[in-house]
Amino acid sequence: MTTENSPLPLEAGDLHVRQDGPRDAPALVLVHGLAASTSWWDAIVPELAAARHVVRLDLLGHGRSARPDGPGYRIADHARRVGAALDRLGVEQAVAIGHSTGGLVVTALAEERPGLLGALALIDTGPRLGAFVSNGLAGRLMLAPGLGSLLWRVRTDALIRKALSTAFSRPGYEIPPHLVADVRTMTLHGTVATSQGAIDYLTRQPLPDRLSALGKPLLVLFGEQDRRWRPSSAAEYTGVPGALVEMIPGVGHSPMLEDPHRTLALLRPFIEAHARG
Repeated sequence: MTTENSPLPLEAGDLHVRQDGPRDAPALVLVHGLAASTSWWDAIVPELAAARHVVRLDLLGHGRSARPDGPGYRIADHARRVGAALDRLGVEQAVAIGHSTGGLVVTALAEERPGLLGALALIDTGPRLGAFVSNGLAGRLMLAPGLGSLLWRVRTDALIRKALSTAFSRPGYEIPPHLVADVRTMTLHGTVATSQGAIDYLTRQPLPDRLSALGKPLLVLFGEQDRRWRPSSAAEYTGVPGALVEMIPGVGHSPMLEDPHRTLALLRPFIEAHARG
């Protein structure tokens, strides 16, 4: 598997891009969620990249990308940068896979650039704001006005692990150190601004309505034990014409980390049907 890591200079700052697999193969673009990075896809990329050009990006403010203090963290802003990065890489069409907030980003990209994305797969992306359950006490405290600023400066690995714990439900799953490191790279501004951008995006229009208007092939995967978004809310995506909705038992908000084998088994046929050269 051919791998390349590189910073891609864009107007708002460098965007870290990782490419795997043959460059002349059909393209997949993978977009992570809030306070995550390209590394959240590590368990499934080797198989995906065997016959696909897999493009992963750290969103602005995340991972190894730039972390400016100003504007630019709306969902539409993130989406435009992903589109600009794909243009710079010479990708003319891709299947997009988004996890959680990343699902909002790829939907927004499909809205702005319908010819760029041929199909969408969403992993544990809440359909509407009312389906949100909680990011846990530690997560709420770290994002709280005033108190969040203090906790962000003194946050310990234990506090970060507590905040991350609601992203996983598989019994015995241990949060890898690199996921804790991802949170440490974030600024409070980038985290809060991206979170608020997601709230604003869902408040303006629920995701199933947006996706219905797009008319793109859609796969929705949802962990049956998701503790951040109500698992039953996945049924709302069945109202999108032609959508495939699959529930994954025994896992929570992050199936590609908790059960990569089963996640790949569900993604593979969808990708093979819609990834074009």
